[in-house]
Amino acid sequence: MDYALGLKEDAGKVLDRFEGFFQGEIVDRPLVSMTVVRDGAPEAEAEPAYPSLEERWLDVDNRAERLDRDIGRYAFIGDALPICWPNMGPEIFSACCGCGYEYGQDTTWSIPAIEDWARDGDKVHFNPEHPLWKATMRFAERLIELSRGRYIVGLTDFHPGGDHLTALRDPANLAMDLFDNPDRVKALVTQSYPEYFSAYDQMRDLVANAGHPATSWLPAASFHKFYIPSCDFSALISSEQFEEFFMPGIHEECRFYDRSIYHMDGPGEIRHLDLILDIPKLHAIQWVCGAGHEELCQWIPLLKKMRAGGKSIMVYCTSKELDLVFANFKPEGVWIYPTDVADEETALAVLKRVECWK
Repeated sequence: MDYALGLKEDAGKVLDRFEGFFQGEIVDRPLVSMTVVRDGAPEAEAEPAYPSLEERWLDVDNRAERLDRDIGRYAFIGDALPICWPNMGPEIFSACCGCGYEYGQDTTWSIPAIEDWARDGDKVHFNPEHPLWKATMRFAERLIELSRGRYIVGLTDFHPGGDHLTALRDPANLAMDLFDNPDRVKALVTQSYPEYFSAYDQMRDLVANAGHPATSWLPAASFHKFYIPSCDFSALISSEQFEEFFMPGIHEECRFYDRSIYHMDGPGEIRHLDLILDIPKLHAIQWVCGAGHEELCQWIPLLKKMRAGGKSIMVYCTSKELDLVFANFKPEGVWIYPTDVADEETALAVLKRVECWK
């Protein structure tokens, strides 16, 4: 692909490799992504002081300008891409559907909008005129203005489906609703997806019209319609409940995208793997093992099952675990994401090792 960025001249080749990855193939070598601070890069600038965390989060022009300055400090080795995306917290879509929103130092969280189904259930709808949605779009617009062909501007973190209902209702309440209000839950899931698809398309059209591929917090990218389906709430429920209430929406989501990688977050979701593998339009799985479970050796059988099920895999490992990856997998359909590489010299050495993997 003929596509270059100021901070990544071979970006077109990287996107070609991602297309191969989504199809369970390799173009010229397996995917491996490492982002490190450039040798001799200056320290990041201190951020300005704000009267409140809310004001800090909502100063999207300043945040975009800081991201634009900071991204030049990094080297993007192998298939790492320079990406800036408008991070407004993981429940911003739910906030634009009626949830209250609170701001922390590094993340945000929603205040449920449905306390009583009879009173509140019909009030939650995506509002494209919501001030937070306008701020999110302004954030993306400002990044596009600043990027000038140097980096990719990604999409925000939407979290639709089951996680959206969790934000609207609260996890404990939603878990009980599966028994007490099943029809309400199913109706709201069904209602929410067209609204989410509209929000997704609005932001994707913005970045696509500016010449950017689709990407987000997970740094895969494609000029096709790409995103990351997930349901963290599924760790709290049975596979039977997951299949009944949330799998129909995930199937719909994967049909909506052209390329997708499922975010499977922690051991609590392993029981749902067979359901995930049965999604015809899903291309890949990102397995996140969770804190305290990082040793790759214990997850080799799980990752092998994902590959045997026809899905490509994103593998987090240390540089010392590369040989374990090489010994257990063929390079097709594997994206290696080293977790312990901190400098350019080490990153280039890892890249050479991956290039030799046949």
